[in-house]
Amino acid sequence: MAFVITSPCIGEKAADCVETCPVDAIHEGEDQYYIDPDTCIDCGACEPVCPVSAIYQEDFVPEEEKSFIEKNRNFFRK
Repeated sequence: MAFVITSPCIGEKAADCVETCPVDAIHEGEDQYYIDPDTCIDCGACEPVCPVSAIYQEDFVPEEEKSFIEKNRNFFRK
């Protein structure tokens, strides 16, 4: 189970999560950062450093943010 970056990241892009990720699973998109679900090792290092609380473990993504699970996956299916 991977972590997912949700809507509070849009336009914020602080990048604290990128620097913290031990496996380079977080990549910059046009409007936000994304976590590669195939690379993420579910360590959770990114979640506490996010200044806008945009990162959730996939099973705990709030209902109104669930579309970001697929948005994150699709970013890496290019």
